[in-house]
Amino acid sequence: MSKRLTIGLFGFGVVGQGLHDIISTKDLNIEIRKIVIKDPSKPRTLRESLFSADASDILDDPEINTIVELINDADAAFDITANALKNGKNVVSANKKMIAEHLNELVALQNTHGTSLLYEGAVCGSIPIIRNLEEYYDNELLHSISGIFNGSSNYILSKIANEGLEYGDALKQAQDLGFAETDPLLDVGGYDAKYKLVIAAAHAYGAFVKPEQVLNVGIQNFSGADLHFAKEHNLKIKLVPTAKKLNEQEIALYVLPRLVPKSDFLYNVENEYNAVSVKAAFADQQLFYGKGAGGHPTGSAVLSDIAALRYEYRYEYKKFLNDSKLKLQNDHVIPVYIRYKSDGLIGQLNFDFIAEQHQSVELKYVLGGIKISELISKKDLIEKDGAFIAQAGALTGKFEELTRLQFETA
Repeated sequence: MSKRLTIGLFGFGVVGQGLHDIISTKDLNIEIRKIVIKDPSKPRTLRESLFSADASDILDDPEINTIVELINDADAAFDITANALKNGKNVVSANKKMIAEHLNELVALQNTHGTSLLYEGAVCGSIPIIRNLEEYYDNELLHSISGIFNGSSNYILSKIANEGLEYGDALKQAQDLGFAETDPLLDVGGYDAKYKLVIAAAHAYGAFVKPEQVLNVGIQNFSGADLHFAKEHNLKIKLVPTAKKLNEQEIALYVLPRLVPKSDFLYNVENEYNAVSVKAAFADQQLFYGKGAGGHPTGSAVLSDIAALRYEYRYEYKKFLNDSKLKLQNDHVIPVYIRYKSDGLIGQLNFDFIAEQHQSVELKYVLGGIKISELISKKDLIEKDGAFIAQAGALTGKFEELTRLQFETA
């Protein structure tokens, strides 16, 4: 028989309301006892007695055995989660920043206090990738994990490429639909995708990497010139996080826009949809596809975790405990397309090689190979120039032979 869960919910925004909608339609032996919100004066659709602005009304209630944390503040989310785990309450969270930045501590707290933290909703919305990495791929030799992890940026790129919208208009649409925040840098700057990648890599490879060590380059400098270049070569531009096993001791993690060919699964992933591509030694390549943004898709992933807690499920972190020798390697060379404005920029970047350089009135770009560490150290310089970078290992047409001979394929 499943355990009855009495829930204390932190946050009643898009995901919190989506979760409540889903729970209300089912008989799951689950009760939401109290909801803590930031603004008690804001009108609510549920009865007033259900809400509180005092965290202790949940954390100190002995009848509440499960905490669901769905707030934006990563520091506050960590305090809530750590407090709950220490006091014998299981936690479900969708806060990818909090989890990515504190994963080592959170695993230690679970082991010490015999509690469970689940966070499927923190990575790619409705796609059940964490539990699959934990269970289905627990004995697999994973070559790489990549995909579209951020529905907001994918929505923006889709609207620009398919409907001819300007960047600002596409961003506003994403914000109006609740896909992007008022301050969109978390999404368009690749930070959201980076946090999700760090979490996924921990379950795929057992490597706990700090987010600040991982390169993230976003789409905020994307321009019509880049769109024209991609279309000219029958490519699409997608923001793609990648975790890649380099050898028995090293992995590479990075978030970059990518020039994607029609042969790639990701080519047809549009709008707010997410996709995770897993390449493995035995299972070969598999694609997980689903909505990555919105209250109901993410709420469904949160509910899946809540339901799993009824049967006392917990992550085992098998690869971390059994094979944690893999380390991050930022000296890995990746093939890139860099469209730039200032001629001086390219001279300040230490390329391992430059395969082609083009200059015209309309467009200046370089195709070459460069270390991840070099992009990290020169990231501010690149962004200040207004340059746009994309991984270019899949270039076709006249660059196909060049790619085969000189570039490492993605």
